[in-house]
Amino acid sequence: MFAEITFATRPGPERPNEDLVIAGPSWIIVLDGATAAAGVDSGCVHDVAWLVGRLGGALAARLAADDGASLAAVLESAIEETRAAHGGACDLGNPDSPSATVALVRARARVEYLVLGDSTVALARADGTAEAVSDDRLERLPGGRPYSLELVRRMRNAPGGFWVAGARPEAARQSVTGELDAGEVRGVGVCTDGVTRLCDWYGWSWECLLDVLAGRGPEAVIGAVRELEAARGPARGKRHDDATAVWGRLPH
Repeated sequence: MFAEITFATRPGPERPNEDLVIAGPSWIIVLDGATAAAGVDSGCVHDVAWLVGRLGGALAARLAADDGASLAAVLESAIEETRAAHGGACDLGNPDSPSATVALVRARARVEYLVLGDSTVALARADGTAEAVSDDRLERLPGGRPYSLELVRRMRNAPGGFWVAGARPEAARQSVTGELDAGEVRGVGVCTDGVTRLCDWYGWSWECLLDVLAGRGPEAVIGAVRELEAARGPARGKRHDDATAVWGRLPH
């Protein structure tokens, strides 16, 4: 169980926030909806926010039930439920169907984690070190960046490509998962890629990011991202992205 969970989320400037945080006494869910590129036909009557809300609710119900299923099994079942909720009007075979990255943490006798897509779970170890768990397959597509829309479309949820939560339940089996004894961990940070820019682009260490999360809180971390984006600009893509940070403190 967590002793305390705090979070902050802030949208990018151009559209509503497509991130989502849901938490319970022993679990944290963070989803980051994948914004569709301009002019792309998703084949779906629903938008990304609908997918994120449905999937988040399905995950929360399963984690609250705490039936002993693995986090990958929880995610697979939640994707199945969300897929069924689309109804018959959506082309779920379309590779551009709405999708999201997923980061899950469950804290019991052991701290379990799951990452699918480019959000990150960062473990603050009791010895003061940090371990960042991420899924970097989007960064390793053939040819290197910048990627074409066609390449991303072809490699999404495909062997040798990258995996996200959308209309294919089997994507959950491609998640990055692991666990640690709860006594080894003082807290857990969960961040979308709008926050991990601090480490990926701007030179922060994960130890520094976790110290700010624990000491000054998630809003301070997001504020630091926005200041650096304004001062130095993005390494690529959007100047400002949806940014979400969660700190889960364990009772040590």
